[in-house]
Amino acid sequence: MRPSPAAVLGRRQRSAERGPPRRGPRPRPASGGTMSVFFSASHRRLQDGHGTRALADRLEAHAHPCFEPPERDFIERATMVFLSTVDGSGQPTVSYKGGAPGFVRITGPNELIVPSYDGNGMFLTLGNLAENPRIGLLFIDFEHPHRLRVHGTAALVDDAGLLALYPGADHVVRVTADRIFVNCGRYVHRSAGATLSPHLPDPAGHQPFPAWKRLDIFEGALPEDDAREVARRGGTIPLEAYPGEADPG
Repeated sequence: MRPSPAAVLGRRQRSAERGPPRRGPRPRPASGGTMSVFFSASHRRLQDGHGTRALADRLEAHAHPCFEPPERDFIERATMVFLSTVDGSGQPTVSYKGGAPGFVRITGPNELIVPSYDGNGMFLTLGNLAENPRIGLLFIDFEHPHRLRVHGTAALVDDAGLLALYPGADHVVRVTADRIFVNCGRYVHRSAGATLSPHLPDPAGHQPFPAWKRLDIFEGALPEDDAREVARRGGTIPLEAYPGEADPG
């Protein structure tokens, strides 16, 4: 059911290309007189040193702006995705997002949405997107080793209709892809299957209270609702008493 790297790489690039995204990468000279979106002079020096320039160009040629049917199926079955963003000073970060199958939804030929649930309150990913809309997504299948990358732009779209799709979500991120491409899965470690986190919101949006919010190092820093829940549960606990989040009580 999931696409193999050979199957995806063998498809021709779709002819309907969109114009360059806002603040997107500028095309750069590639071999054969074409222009490269992926590669700069630093990439070319490494490629030339290892004899892989032609291979890199071939892989870039098979990147495409719209989701193909096997990619749609792969994404909509995913239970996790890794998001990379960069802040206004150039500092990158990577965030893990997890959910039940279907939590990442394809909403257009080159668009998808991802929910953001209650977290640690830092909002690194969402804050970065307000300064720099460029984003990279990495989908990995740990059962049938396979990777898919999505490059594009993203923004918060917190309208009621989208939030209603995700009970318990604080925000929804819409990603507009400009480059979709497969990666070799040979170094992906295989797992025996995935057990969904017990902290995922239920259909009503309810989820267990995380034990880490009871740690005494966060006393006085939690939002009011969380502070009241900590008090209701008996107050703070020291770090050495932290039970982890695998079995929420």
